[in-house]
Amino acid sequence: MALVGRIVRTHLNISSLLSLQFRKMASDAGKASSSYTYSTLKVSQAFDKVLHVELNRPEKMNAFNMALWREMAECFNEIAEDSKYNAVVVSGAGKAFTAGIDLMDMGGEVLQLEGDDLARRAWNLRKKVTKYQESFTVIEKCSKPVIAAIHGPCIGAGVDMISACDIRYCTQDAWFQVKEVDIGLAADVGTLQRLPRIIGSQSLVNELCFTSRKMMSDEAKSCGLVSRVFSDKETMLQGALDLASEIASKSPVAVQGTKINLVYSRDHPVSEGLRYVATWNMSMLQTDDIIKSVQAAMEKKKPKDVPYSKL
Repeated sequence: MALVGRIVRTHLNISSLLSLQFRKMASDAGKASSSYTYSTLKVSQAFDKVLHVELNRPEKMNAFNMALWREMAECFNEIAEDSKYNAVVVSGAGKAFTAGIDLMDMGGEVLQLEGDDLARRAWNLRKKVTKYQESFTVIEKCSKPVIAAIHGPCIGAGVDMISACDIRYCTQDAWFQVKEVDIGLAADVGTLQRLPRIIGSQSLVNELCFTSRKMMSDEAKSCGLVSRVFSDKETMLQGALDLASEIASKSPVAVQGTKINLVYSRDHPVSEGLRYVATWNMSMLQTDDIIKSVQAAMEKKKPKDVPYSKL
């Protein structure tokens, strides 16, 4: 009986230690998630290694005010350095993906410029524009693949933003509009630079940007702006998150290296892209992920079953 008592007490002690350890792990996870706290973005872990970033100004149709511009840059800079996540989905809360720039909030930012003369005011305005450009360029710089899940209107700055994403899904009721010419300016935070490389038809890009006409979801699919169209927002979000989960299950060395090389090759001649990837892979081909992946394939396992290290 004494032996049985010792065994029971030992079992209880082990159970208590395990319970404490699990509670600590859960607490640590909660602390990690709480670091993504913003006033205009709702950030949550959707699946293992997948982060969901939601534009969260539904009462303003997710229009970009100064806080949202700033927090987009802060959020994706943080995601880029967070090894817990390998893929990201971006969506919008409420009835619209985004109505574009919040003119009421942003008007003073452009009209009230600091500087003693024209040159200095122009200098300061250029600094503001480049700062806003970075709010979307950070998405492109982030080595984790970013999937845009678009529903309803996607206007102005919204087109700038999704152009910096890697994959775009939308709903049947989604529509897109390069709105800037209607408010008296040329789009200056990414659309004019990225959209021609996505759509591939300079004539269509010119038409959209010169006229500010709406592009509906079927045309967006046929021209290559989006790769899939879904019947409703819920189905689309599930599809985007499932895709992100599949991507996140693969080797982060392989996936993130692929994104970096795709972006580089888009902006350089083929010969330079080949040299870049050769230099890249002279170190990255030495990863343990290759051995793990080959072994898993031989054992008929899926990538999600492979314990890849964080990156």
